[in-house]
Amino acid sequence: MKHGDALGLLAGEGRLPFMVAAGARNAGLSVVCASLGGSADPALARMVDVFREVPLARPGRWIRHLRTHGATHAIMVGRVAKKNIYTPGRIIHYLPDWRAFRIWYWRLRRKHKHDQTILQAIADELASGGIILEDSTMYCKDHMASQGLMTRAAPGSSTMTDIEYGWKMVKQLSELGIGQAIAVKEQAVIAVEAMEGTASMIRRAGECCKAGGWTLIKASRPDQDMRFDVPCVGQDTVKSLAENGGRTLVVEAGKTIIIDRPETLALADKLGIAVYGC
Repeated sequence: MKHGDALGLLAGEGRLPFMVAAGARNAGLSVVCASLGGSADPALARMVDVFREVPLARPGRWIRHLRTHGATHAIMVGRVAKKNIYTPGRIIHYLPDWRAFRIWYWRLRRKHKHDQTILQAIADELASGGIILEDSTMYCKDHMASQGLMTRAAPGSSTMTDIEYGWKMVKQLSELGIGQAIAVKEQAVIAVEAMEGTASMIRRAGECCKAGGWTLIKASRPDQDMRFDVPCVGQDTVKSLAENGGRTLVVEAGKTIIIDRPETLALADKLGIAVYGC
């Protein structure tokens, strides 16, 4: 994109939309934001040039909003609760438009409804309407995880053994589309992430391992599409680890966003949590 162009921001919950908006504005772009189902923090409106809530199941409205304000390229970031998609009354609740029906009943016909295939179908539908999804890390590269130790606290030799063991395990699980994180101690998996998300898994790991000292390992998928669903960790992750007995956080270098990286690593140092990039 050229200097002065508009970037579309399809925003969900959390800090990530703020980081992308700030990075894009610093790069000289105007930012046209669509808050998906009203998920985005209303404070984001002060960080962008145009802000509007759009219905979650009406991608046609997303497209019209972005194109009306001159955006033909977009970044989609932030959490949108997936559990509501599976409720019995979802058709009535979301009132999908014809593009949503096309995504679900045409683009996803005879395909497994994994996150990756659903997001790819959404990206294809947006492209058919003239909106191209970009790498979601494009404007927050300085917040990406780096290789090796990122904190003053360092894993001990037994923890490094757990990391080596757990890294192979989490990559195998990610291939199956089950989850992208596990908790490990003494070469045993004590918790596996599923649809409930990493935060809930951390609490379960704490309940299963009262002695503490366990390691959280989070990885990307082997075919990770950097346009969407990039693994993220942040201050909430570090706080929850400390509260539930975790002592080491392992993430994939170059493929994981550390939300507000300087602040998150400073908090990890304060709480004695080692952060390591594989």
